[in-house]
Amino acid sequence: MEYNTTRNHLIMREYGRHIQKMVEYLLTIEDKEERQRNAYAVIELMGFLNPHLKNVEDFRHKLWDHLFLISDFALDVESPYPIPTRETLKARPDRLSYPKKYPKFNHLGKNIEVVIDKALKEENPEKKQGFANAIAYYMKLTYSNWHKELVHDDNIQSELSAITHGELEFNNRPFVKHRTDNREDRDDYGKRGGNNNYRKNFGGRGNNNQGNRDNRGGNRNRNNGNDNRNNNRNFKKRY
Repeated sequence: MEYNTTRNHLIMREYGRHIQKMVEYLLTIEDKEERQRNAYAVIELMGFLNPHLKNVEDFRHKLWDHLFLISDFALDVESPYPIPTRETLKARPDRLSYPKKYPKFNHLGKNIEVVIDKALKEENPEKKQGFANAIAYYMKLTYSNWHKELVHDDNIQSELSAITHGELEFNNRPFVKHRTDNREDRDDYGKRGGNNNYRKNFGGRGNNNQGNRDNRGGNRNRNNGNDNRNNNRNFKKRY
């Protein structure tokens, strides 16, 4: 019996051991035409094993790349796509360059700094005023979302003047809808004893139901008495 510990390394597990054995068999075929036909058959079988990837772009291109990868780039067949090499498939991508600039105003973010720079460079007075109004609205919105409380427009104007050195002033009062925190209301509602009235009503309902059950029992007793009287009327003594 053959165990996996004695077998060679499985290069691509998503295709399984049988596909790898077929590729290894392709390496032993000497006739080039026969090897080419079998390579196309293996490609079709590899596509059947992953039907959910048929709609992926360059699906068959990836299958051919995987075929050469499984063969350790030793398979000599013609491919409708550029034949990959070990260096192209296993090469590491270039390192991404991350921005080294940090925002001057962390509570406002990096984007607002870009908008402020663009507003300061604007020469049209109307557009510049529109920039100032939009910046003031965004500043008030971020303050309200972070602190969970309203902020006066004078505070926004003083901060905007400090950031822009007095070059931007808004003339449109920014309106931001304040969102109240409902957690305290939920906590009060969930505290023990908050539903005492409900408990009392529930207890009263239970007493009424108990009384109704008792009355039903009395009605049954009275009905049984009536049935007994009717039976006594129909009873005849034997002489």
